[in-house]
Amino acid sequence: MEGILALAVTALLCAYCVRWVAGKLRLTVPTRMAVIVVFVIAVLALYGQTLR
Repeated sequence: MEGILALAVTALLCAYCVRWVAGKLRLTVPTRMAVIVVFVIAVLALYGQTLR
């Protein structure tokens, strides 16, 4: 349960950071949910690699 909560908090922090940097660099700012989904998929893929 703690792992899921840690993943959620880290995904929210990552979304905030990506959106802030994109805004500062005057790039297209992605939606918060898009960043969270991509981050969670990447983390789960890396976790799956460690299970081998």
